[in-house]
Amino acid sequence: MSQPKKTIAIIPARGGSKRLPNKNILLLNGLPLIAHSILYAKKNTAIIDEVYVSTDNSAIKKIALEYGAKVIDRPKAISGDLEPTISALKHVIENIEFVENMVLLQPTNPVRPKKLLQEAFDKYRHGSYDSLFTVTRNHQKFGKIIANKYKPLNYEIGQRSQDLEPLFFENGLLYICKVELILKNKILSKTAFPLIVEHIFSSIDIDTKEDFEYAEYVIKKYHS
Repeated sequence: MSQPKKTIAIIPARGGSKRLPNKNILLLNGLPLIAHSILYAKKNTAIIDEVYVSTDNSAIKKIALEYGAKVIDRPKAISGDLEPTISALKHVIENIEFVENMVLLQPTNPVRPKKLLQEAFDKYRHGSYDSLFTVTRNHQKFGKIIANKYKPLNYEIGQRSQDLEPLFFENGLLYICKVELILKNKILSKTAFPLIVEHIFSSIDIDTKEDFEYAEYVIKKYHS
């Protein structure tokens, strides 16, 4: 009898953060930062069969195990500052059998709308997509400075913000894809579905002390 294919969550968490040292284990609203993503995955057991943390750090590993995740020890060769996330994902996938789908949960995006994963996975499955990611509409006016002159990119001078052509940014809340893509060194294909998320949580992406303080404010105000 063949083994059923699984959907797993992967949370990549290095220990070598430069701008905010040890950020993945800092307490955010009373929980280690990485624990927020682990607990989110574990609340979605109807979708996610197993939760994996990829790390090169013993303190992160200890916390991940305490919160019920499985840990894949990340080799030093793929743990550097410039190493892309795909390296860690591929390493995990190559060490697990019978996986069909992967859900990437970045620890730096610690809070997500409660029903987001269910909505995203339903769209991914029923639309027969090979990958999906979350995006949020941008409402800012962007431009370049060339030879000391400002050149608008997405608007005309004097144009109202509410009249801008819709542009979107990749908010990092979650990614879903077939493992075949990961093995080809890709997370998203050219036909990946962009799921629009308009929520205060999509503005959180922790990389600095100021980001962390903003996340604490948002969590205490909006997250139950």
